[in-house]
Amino acid sequence: MKLILATIQDADADRVVKALTAQKERVTQVGSTGGFLQQGNTTLLIGTAENRVEAAIEVLRRECKVRTAFVPVAAAPAPNSVALYNYIEVQVGGAVVFVLDVEQFEQI
Repeated sequence: MKLILATIQDADADRVVKALTAQKERVTQVGSTGGFLQQGNTTLLIGTAENRVEAAIEVLRRECKVRTAFVPVAAAPAPNSVALYNYIEVQVGGAVVFVLDVEQFEQI
């Protein structure tokens, strides 16, 4: 048995969970916050058989979209003490995926 930990954008979470459950995968959805942009993410815990890992990852590849976002970056304080911001373009989205061996599994 394997445990897939996948951190995805909140915008993709509903589609991913629906697609995984349609494949009869069991999914636990946990709210999380990303470190770089401090925006809401969703972390999925997917317990699956070893021979079904690639099918689950394929759902993540298909449903987790990469997007462009504009993020404010403080440029310099203005004379009136109001911060001026520049915006930089960054890519967000996709998925960060870890696949772990499960030593023991019990459903109680």
